[in-house]
Amino acid sequence: MSIKRNRTLYLILIITTMLLGLASRKFSYLLPSFIADYSGDTLWALMVYFLIRFIFIEYSVLQVAVISISFAFLIEFSQLYQAGWINAIRDTRIGGLVLGYGFLWSDLICYTAGILAGIITDKLIHK
Repeated sequence: MSIKRNRTLYLILIITTMLLGLASRKFSYLLPSFIADYSGDTLWALMVYFLIRFIFIEYSVLQVAVISISFAFLIEFSQLYQAGWINAIRDTRIGGLVLGYGFLWSDLICYTAGILAGIITDKLIHK
C-alpha cells in the first residue's frame, strides 16, 4: 500500500520550522537557557528533514532520515575545515545559517533530536 504524501504540507512544515528557528535565535533572551542554547540547531535539523522529505516525497521514512542525518552531520564536520573561501561564505547571513561556524559535539545531539522529531511527525501525519 502506497501512502500519498502532500508536498504542500511539507512546505508549510519547512516554513513554520524555519520561522520557529529564527525566532528562537532572535528571542533567545525570553527562553530558558537550555532551550535558547539548543533549540536553533534542533529546529535546523528538523527543517532539513522536512526539506529532504519535500524533495524525495516517495522515499521511505528511513531513507529520508538517513539522508537528513548524513547531511546534518556532514555540515557539522565541515566546520572543522576553516579555509578562507568557506569562511567567507560563513560570514554571510545565509552561509552562517546553513554552514554554521564552529564544530560542537552537542550540535550532533541536537541534529539527531531534530531528525527524530521529524520521523515522529512524519509517522503521526501518516498514521
